Amino acid sequence: MTSTTDLLTAGPPPTASKARGRTRNRHPYRSALSTARARTGLVLVGAVILAGLLAPLLAGHGPTDQSGQSLAALGTPGHPLGTDDLGRDLLSRVLYGIRADLGIISVAVPLGAVLGCLFALLAAAHPVADTVVQRVFDLLLAFPGLILALAVTAILGPGRLPVVIVIALAEIPAFGRLLRGGILVQREREYVTAARVGGSSGRRVLVRHILPNAADPLIVQIAVSLTVAVFIEGAMSFLGVGVRPPEPTLGAVLSQSMPYLAQAPNFAAGPLITVTALVLGLSLIAEALNREIRR
Repeated sequence: MTSTTDLLTAGPPPTASKARGRTRNRHPYRSALSTARARTGLVLVGAVILAGLLAPLLAGHGPTDQSGQSLAALGTPGHPLGTDDLGRDLLSRVLYGIRADLGIISVAVPLGAVLGCLFALLAAAHPVADTVVQRVFDLLLAFPGLILALAVTAILGPGRLPVVIVIALAEIPAFGRLLRGGILVQREREYVTAARVGGSSGRRVLVRHILPNAADPLIVQIAVSLTVAVFIEGAMSFLGVGVRPPEPTLGAVLSQSMPYLAQAPNFAAGPLITVTALVLGLSLIAEALNREIRR
């Protein structure tokens, strides 16, 4: 039921063209994902995710099973991508590496997003809390990613947990600052003032009015952060401070291929192509979402 306040603040009825525009923009993410750029990104990301999920069915060998064929060439019977220096099937290691990478980033990025948003809400609650939160963000941003990774690994040792923690810590300031800025901008809008005049409590104004409008850029940030997380995990595994061997990750397989690039270039082809497809797909999706939100 429409309240008296809503009738007073609603203004004149929209024209037909404006009404059609509102209906068209009711689902901006759906329209953004229907563009050619986003569809290409979805196909690339979907193909990588599907390959990882179907790894037990697509891989002809276990990721740690060794054979007598060391550094087998591309197209070797039974080993389509060849084998590594220990005779392990590269196709299997790449597929299971996708599973490991997706498992890590699917936990780390949402964790960083939730923590960052909680910090932003805390900052919005009180000026003193805002100052403290800003200093926390500055502290996290002051640490270079490599130093942060080495520090966390030195404390916890290599493994999945340190990689998740490093990615989450790296993403907290990105999400926190983005949401905090959105809240500060939306607070000054006329519709917020109208809601307060209408008797809405501060919590209701925040939850029903400010957050839904301030949270739009966070969707784009998720796609961007997933891309960053792929690089962080790959860099940590490449440096040997990520997931413990012999468990495969894309970064670990790529790192192991470095001494054999001249002798067996196919060693690095699988992880390179996979990482490129995943990063390119996520970048295209993020760009399409960003264009739609900025309209």
